[in-house]
Amino acid sequence: MYKRLIINNLNKWRLADNRKPLVLRGARQVGKTTAVNLFSQNYAQFIALNLEKPDDAGLFSKFPTVDQFIEAAFFLHKKDLTQKGQTLLFIDEIQQVPQAISMLRYFRESHPQLHVIAAGSLLETALREEVNIPVGRVEYRVVRPVNFEEFLLALGENEAHAALTQVPMKPFAHATLLRLFHLYTLIGGMPEVVQSYAIHRDLSRLSTLYESLLISYLDDVEKYARNTSMVQVLRHCIRTAFREAGSRVTFQGFGQSNYRSREVGEAIRTLQKVMLISLTYPSISARLPLMPDHKKKPKLHALDTGLVNYFAGLQTELIGTPRLTDIYQGNVAEHIVAQEMLAQKFTLLNELSFWARDKKSASAEVDFTYIHNGHVIPVEVKSGSIGKLRSLHQFMDQAPHRWAVRLYAGEVNVHAATTPAAKQYRLINLPYYLAGHLGSYLEWVEAEDIRDFSG
Repeated sequence: MYKRLIINNLNKWRLADNRKPLVLRGARQVGKTTAVNLFSQNYAQFIALNLEKPDDAGLFSKFPTVDQFIEAAFFLHKKDLTQKGQTLLFIDEIQQVPQAISMLRYFRESHPQLHVIAAGSLLETALREEVNIPVGRVEYRVVRPVNFEEFLLALGENEAHAALTQVPMKPFAHATLLRLFHLYTLIGGMPEVVQSYAIHRDLSRLSTLYESLLISYLDDVEKYARNTSMVQVLRHCIRTAFREAGSRVTFQGFGQSNYRSREVGEAIRTLQKVMLISLTYPSISARLPLMPDHKKKPKLHALDTGLVNYFAGLQTELIGTPRLTDIYQGNVAEHIVAQEMLAQKFTLLNELSFWARDKKSASAEVDFTYIHNGHVIPVEVKSGSIGKLRSLHQFMDQAPHRWAVRLYAGEVNVHAATTPAAKQYRLINLPYYLAGHLGSYLEWVEAEDIRDFSG
């Protein structure tokens, strides 16, 4: 049991005046239940129901109104009904009981004092068409795999954690943080895997955990595939996704198969719903609003880089590598950066984005874009020199601001850069492990009006 940063966000929900029942989303095994158990320590009373258990699931049929249900739940769990305002009710695997989903709409209206959290890994795909999540009556948060900051806390690396969160970080901490980030990239952020390594410090123990996770995701397919043939397509797409992660993909013949674009597209959208993968479509604009172009090839990101490494057989290459960009055509570095950037987002609507200009004469692509104070900031994951940042220069020529970010293996520095078209801008060079802290460093550069900085 180690700290998850989602708990800070849950505390904001707990203290909000307009709080609604909260639905926690996230793939299986990312730690939703553990996070709620940790969060429950803020309450005098905690009632936890798991609707995969018949006794818990049966409460909703035996007590069909919200008043009857609450009275029964408090009585059966020996809790004081007069302390509703200090009670957290957690309904886990809520997709198993449609009546429970329908009841969510009434908690705020009838019992606003009670704090209610529901969770379900396969929520959207498991619902029948006639059962809908009560729109406007609930809030949503997303739980993702453990990020680097949480990884350090899990390993007891408290000094490294303190150095990571200091802006700007001290140069003497760089070598240690880079080594630990390479370890994090190798292992990934699945909570069970992180916990095992934190206890045993043995990489060889992790293979069975990766295998178990992947098998469970493949087995889950039968719960939400609409027919037998779709089961096979979904399983193929899961296997392929962990090999193609970090790349731009096409649906037709995905993973060197004979599957058509329509079949693969349906399967990929289904896997997005259960949050095993995410697709990012490019934008051609360097200004807000970003308009993803769904006619262009998307980038595919899988749930966790550790699983990607295991499935693609990259673990041996990662051990001892000086630069992540040297591995798998740079896909591993880009994928772990994507994972870190996503880990800072707790809402469903926050997605990754990247910029591309696909022209035969002069195509260009920037790995990520980051929204900061109304500007679209380009973010490149590179190991090369500034002179090789051709796509970044092209983006900056279009951008109405003067800030760009490069993530690499070196230390924090900021210096003036100039595009071939003579536009001057500030290039903020940050080590990979600060991908989750882009906002803090952009604010630091702006607030201090930093033009050149090293160390």
